[in-house]
Order: sequence, then C-alpha cells, then structure tokens
Amino acid sequence: MCGIVGYFSDNFDNKLDISILKCMCTNIYHRGPDDEGYFCDFNVGLGMRRLSIIDLQSGKQPIHSQDGTKIIVFNGEIYNYRELRSTLMQYGAVFSTQSDTEVILHQFEREGTTCVHKLNGMFSFAIWDSQKKSLFLARDRMGVKPLYYYWDGKTFLFASEIKALIASNLVPRTLNPKALWDYLTFRYVPQPETIWQNIYKLPPAHTLTISFDKPAPQIKRYWDIPYTDEINIKPIDEYISEFEALFLDAVRLRLIADVPVGVLLSGGIDSSAVAAAIAELHNRGLNSFSVAFADSPQTNELPYARQVAQHVGTNHHEIIIGNKEFMDFLPRLVYYSDEPLADLAAIPLYYVSSLACQHVKVVLSGEGSDEILAGYNFDGSMHKWELIRQFQNLPYWFRHDFLIHLVQILHPSSSAFLEKINTPHALRLIRFPQNMTHYLTSQEKENLFLDDSSFPDSIEKISEELKHLDTKEPLHQALYTYCQSWLVEDLLMKADKMTMANSIELRVPFLDYRLVEWAAQTPPNIKVGISYNGKLETKWILRRFAEKRLPSAIIQRPKQGFPVPVYEWLSRSEKTWVFDILCSADTYLNRWLKPKALRNFSKKGTAQHASAVDKHQLWHLLILELWMKEWKPN
Repeated sequence: MCGIVGYFSDNFDNKLDISILKCMCTNIYHRGPDDEGYFCDFNVGLGMRRLSIIDLQSGKQPIHSQDGTKIIVFNGEIYNYRELRSTLMQYGAVFSTQSDTEVILHQFEREGTTCVHKLNGMFSFAIWDSQKKSLFLARDRMGVKPLYYYWDGKTFLFASEIKALIASNLVPRTLNPKALWDYLTFRYVPQPETIWQNIYKLPPAHTLTISFDKPAPQIKRYWDIPYTDEINIKPIDEYISEFEALFLDAVRLRLIADVPVGVLLSGGIDSSAVAAAIAELHNRGLNSFSVAFADSPQTNELPYARQVAQHVGTNHHEIIIGNKEFMDFLPRLVYYSDEPLADLAAIPLYYVSSLACQHVKVVLSGEGSDEILAGYNFDGSMHKWELIRQFQNLPYWFRHDFLIHLVQILHPSSSAFLEKINTPHALRLIRFPQNMTHYLTSQEKENLFLDDSSFPDSIEKISEELKHLDTKEPLHQALYTYCQSWLVEDLLMKADKMTMANSIELRVPFLDYRLVEWAAQTPPNIKVGISYNGKLETKWILRRFAEKRLPSAIIQRPKQGFPVPVYEWLSRSEKTWVFDILCSADTYLNRWLKPKALRNFSKKGTAQHASAVDKHQLWHLLILELWMKEWKPN
C-alpha cells in the first residue's frame, strides 16, 4: 500500500525534475511513512511513498524490469499475486523481490495493457515503457483505490491524492463550477470531474495511456459489472454454496499480509459477516475495532459490536468521541478528503482508524455489501416495483386512455405519477433516476448561485450510465447506479482517505470482482428474497451465510448505516458557529453563492423543528465553506 505520483511532458523546453516528485510525495507522507523512491528520465518521473504490507525487506519501489526498459510504481494489493507469480515463472520470468508490485510488471511485460484482466485486487499503478515512450496507468475494477490526474494540454501529472498534484506548483487552483453544481446535489463530486479545473479522476475499471506519439490521455474501460437478463436459474442451495465459497475465499485472500490484520466492526451484518469469516479462516488472535458517540444512545452500536466480538472471539477495542473531537477534526477532514465530501460518518471512521493503527496495519470492513447484494431499503423498492408490474398487466387502453383522461379531469396534479407508473420497467430508472443522495434540485441551485450559472441537471448523469446496461430489471439498474456513483465517490473515497490518513490499509472483501460478477448474474430474489415470516428481506443470501455463524439478533436488526448525531447539534450547541461560518463578511462561499441564500439555509437548518433535508443541506454548505477556507480556490 502506497501513495504514488508522477509526471509526463512532451514539451522538451519544460523539463521537470526530481524536486517536483519529492514535493508531491511529501504531501502524501501519511499514505506511506515507511519508505520512498523516485525515478526520473528526462520528461518522465515516477515517485512513491510506501506503507510496507507485503515483502517488507525487498519490495522497494519503483521497480525496474530486468532489461531496465520498464518501471512501475504501485498503490494497493494484488491478492492473487502468488498464483500469477507461479505461472509467470513457468514462462521464464525471473523475480528479484517477493512483492506483488513486481508481479504486475512481469504481467505487463508478457501481456501489455491487457494485464489488468489477470489482477484480483485493489490498485492504482503507473508503468513507464522507455522503448515505446509511453506511460500506462490503471485503476481497479470497483474503484477501491483512487487515482487522479492533471492535464493542461502540455503537462500530465498523476497522484493518489489531489493534494500531491496541488503541491507540484504546476496546477492552478481554479474551481470547477460544474463540480460545485454537482456537489450540491450529491454531497460529493461525481467522476470523472473533480472540484478543480483540469484535474480528473481516472474512473474505476479504466486505463489511461499517454505517449510522445499520442500526447494526450487515451482512456479506455477494460471491465464492467456484467448485469444481464440471461440468468441460468439454479437451485437455491447451489446459490448458497456458491456465495459461501466465493465470500470465504475473498476474505481469505485479504488476510494475506506480512503485518497484523484486524477488522472494523460496527455490529451490523456486513462487518459482522466479515469478522465471522475471518474467525473461521484465521487461527490467530484477531483485533476488532468500533467507535461510538458519547451521550448518544440512539446511535450507539457498541452493544451489537461487543456481542459479535464475543461470539467470534476477537480482541475488541473501542473508542468514544464527542462534540469536541468531532468539531476539532473538521479542518483536517477537508484537508484529508481533498474534495468537499459531506459524509459526516467520515469523522468517526477517522477516529476508529486512529485506534486501529495502534494495533494493526491492515483492516477489513464491510463496504460494498449493500451495493452488490441489495441492502438499504430495496425490500420496499421491490415491493413497489411488483405492484407497478401488476398494474401494467392491465389492458393498455385502460391505463393509457381511460385513466389518463379521468385523472386529467378529476386530479390533474396526479398526471406525473400516472406517467411514472406507466413507464415500461426497462426505462423506469433511465427516465426517473434513483440515487442514494439527491439534496438540491437544479432550480434550487440556480436560486443559490451568485451568477447565472446553469448546468445540466446533475441527476441526468445517473440516467446516462444506465443506457448501455444489458438488463431490464429495475433492481439491477439501481444497484449498478449505486456502484458507479455513491459507492465509489462517497463510501470508498472516505474509507480510503480516512484510513490512509492514519497510515493503515483498508480491504473490502465484498468487492472482490469475482463476487461482484457472481452477484450481478443471480436473480433478484437471491438478493431481495422472502424471509421466514413471508416478507421481503434485503441481502437475503448474506443472511443465509450469517445464520450459521452469527447471533440472530445481529442478522435481524435493522440497518443503521454509520449513524452520527451531529445533525441535532445545528439547532443547539453549534447554532452560533453555523452563522459565524456561513454568514460572515469573510465567508468564502460569497464569491460563488448568494449571501442572502446562505443565510436562509442557515436559518432553516438551525430551526428547532428543521427537517432532515434542511439539516443535510446546511451541513453540505458548511463542509463546502470549510473546504474553501482550507484550499482557497480561485
């Protein structure tokens, strides 16, 4: 696990040097405090900070090929590197280290850019080929590891974090107004944009090549989640056995390390299933870690986590934070997260990671389960979709002629609802997109922006992602949407930034690509199925796995997410702070947003009986203002 940086320029009058790399790496020291390494070759440079996890002694980067023509820097873990190494040695490859980094390099030498198809892991890496004068970058399939790049038409920079790009002093701090527009709807900036002009995210499952022959980034998708309507239906027991085997193997691979491994344990079914799987596979003492807020019994999940810890036999550790710890961390939150990210669960995640780093270097967690196995409230969604299916079985003339005419006469405001339920299933989520977060509409944003800025409706991006999908099933369309946006830009982004801020590595077994592909090719009832009481239940297949390994109270408890009580503070302890931040003469947001509108949001969000939406919108603006004060965009 590392932080990587680099540059490429075909402008021979603008030769860059190692000082740029060192400056960039210094700003991501937290990603790799154990070691550093650099390579420069005229207008190309590679740098890294290393967090030693595998091959502690000889895995120093950058790593060169035997003939010296190819050089790699790598961030992440390749979980199947031992199998790949064995195969490569049969073809004559000679290794000088025991690291997974060198395996990628040999795989690239053998297969070129298609080497990514062989890799099972979380990764972002860069390989310089001095013979072809080309730089090749790749990011893992689900986007567990981030990779950013800057391109101004002449100079190309890349890094694991945006702060490293900024530190090069080659990147103007120019705000991207389109990203600001989208952030206000989603509470994160959706890929491939970032909050800065000319800085982009390389999307998950994509590669990028830039060379002297083609001196502009060539971006290509190499994998996609294979949702399909052509499903080979199997007996239920066969699905249960397949899931068990895949999930246990995904966890087994993520236990490979030359340093201690632990688990982040919330007491929910996802992290608890991971803990139970580790206990089943791992005969050494396992450390587990949990966090809670002080004086907030309604959000305290520690009793559930303790129950699981005792059940599976972990050495359990807890940390409790309060108002002071939360508020004190806010300036560092916007520093570590690079972009405005208003998921306040990032802060307890930081603190539990700080606890974990005192005991281990690697932790496993349950991210991704909801997005591939249909958690959240998809039981309600499936029930609604089934009712609509039944409605659409009624004669066409009745639904489209008689009812529409009747509604226009008796209840014109219901016409939009009738149009929605008449929309064919295959087009439902394209015309009416579904996303986890949707806080400000285009009209609300137009009223908020200081100038006449107007961009395409943010939610339309969700529709575009579905148009190439080979399935008519609404559940699968919705899960695909969640994986392309919410999962990668919120859950995985905050997980990477908050754990790496504490110099520990986070591994997510639910996002093993084999498990993701398997889940995509199972029927909906394997994900949202009928429980023993005859009602629909989410993550049906995971609950069958858990029944053999966890207490029933853990399996049956409702999902809480990562609860934070801070929304209630807005009308109490932090009300004055809100107005100081958003309604002062030196409020940074006044350059882009209307001061009067900011005051109105502050009043609504701090009112005694403010709605949940009002509070969320206010926190989004607060995080945005704190981010602007930290990074000072132009």
